[in-house]
Amino acid sequence: MTTCFRCLAPAGFRTRRQALPWLLAGLLGCSSVSSFAQTTLRLWNIHGEGYPVTTAVNWYAEQIAKATQGRYQVQVFSNASLGDQPSAVAMLKAGDLDLAEFSSAPLTEAVPGIKVLNMPFLFHDSAHMFRHLDGHLGEQFEKDLAASGFAVLGWYDGGARSFYCTSPVLRINDLAGKRIRVQKSEVYTELVVALKSTPQYVPFKEVQTAFQEGKIDCAENNMPSYESTGHFRLAKHVYLTDHVVSPEALVMSTKLWSSLSPADRTIFKDVGLQSARYMRELWNKRVAQALTITTESGSTFSRMNDPGIMIRRMAPLYNKYMKDPATYKVLLTIIADK
Repeated sequence: MTTCFRCLAPAGFRTRRQALPWLLAGLLGCSSVSSFAQTTLRLWNIHGEGYPVTTAVNWYAEQIAKATQGRYQVQVFSNASLGDQPSAVAMLKAGDLDLAEFSSAPLTEAVPGIKVLNMPFLFHDSAHMFRHLDGHLGEQFEKDLAASGFAVLGWYDGGARSFYCTSPVLRINDLAGKRIRVQKSEVYTELVVALKSTPQYVPFKEVQTAFQEGKIDCAENNMPSYESTGHFRLAKHVYLTDHVVSPEALVMSTKLWSSLSPADRTIFKDVGLQSARYMRELWNKRVAQALTITTESGSTFSRMNDPGIMIRRMAPLYNKYMKDPATYKVLLTIIADK
């Protein structure tokens, strides 16, 4: 038991009348201290300021402070300032981070079924993807991720990914032999190998340097990332494939989640869902903006005219994951709802 010494009357007060004003002041002071007790939470984010994800998580932090009347303050660490994504995953599990915004790639290590979300040409667009993630499939993923240390607060939009290179790419065969940067993911690595290219794992923050030093010929990402990182200044040739439409997730460590009261869990989850809807709106606007900026800066865009060629190249990936008990049911669920 902790004693509040300001609430004890000095020995010089001999009567209740003398002591009462002092006691009341002390009690009010103690009440004020306890009501403003704060818990600071650390939130990791790989993107820089102004990016839709960063804007959304900053909004999330502001709303959590309001909704909890200042009991919880969320401190956002953007631009991977605390380390790269694999490091952040380890920090979240160790309790050194409380919240984070991750792409789907690192979550596949916790829940193999999520590999499916990175499969090429699985979703038509983001609306098709969120029809599943905002429904029963998303609920199942959230249950599985919670068992592995990640409490999902909201599904963000990771956008449609295409290739961008230092030399022109006008058809699929132009990618053959090129060194293509990939994130640390089994599916992305196998995708690049299927294109007869060489996958190169490079941390997100080091991609620009890898281009400058000639270590990679291409990378693949969504258009807001291509623009916001400045990669468009070094790799001006974009091959629009939209080969992967993938989500990202705002997550909390399950250790922290389990320590929250039911009322606070509701607050963190509800605000997370609101932030996801806000992020998706920001994302759509930013895609259009990124295309305008990069086009005006001299980037060239070539649309893949025959996706059937690339899809046939992906047959080994689909054959592999259709045989995998951890992924085939998820694949069938999505393919059946085209």
